[in-house]
Amino acid sequence: MSRNRIDGKDPKYPRDAKKAHVEGRVVLKATISESGNVEDLCVIQGPEMLQQAAFDAVKTWTYKLFLLNGQPREVKTQMNIDFTPQ
Repeated sequence: MSRNRIDGKDPKYPRDAKKAHVEGRVVLKATISESGNVEDLCVIQGPEMLQQAAFDAVKTWTYKLFLLNGQPREVKTQMNIDFTPQ
C-alpha cells in the first residue's frame, strides 16, 4: 500500500511520547475509496500516546486509484505506523 500513496502528511512523533520514551507500532484499519481517499479509519492497536498522531496523518493520505477491469474500486486495508526515536 505504501508505494501507492501519492500525498498526505507524514506522522509527527508526539513530543510528550518522545520525552516519555514511548515507541512502537500503531495499527489502523481503513478503506481506500474509489477516488483514492482514506475513509472509515480506525485504530486497532498501538501505544495510546501515539495513536492520535498516526490517525491524524493517515486521514490526510491519498492513493493512486485501485483498478479492477479498468474500473476504480475501494480497497480495505491495514496500515502500520512505526514510531521510533531518532
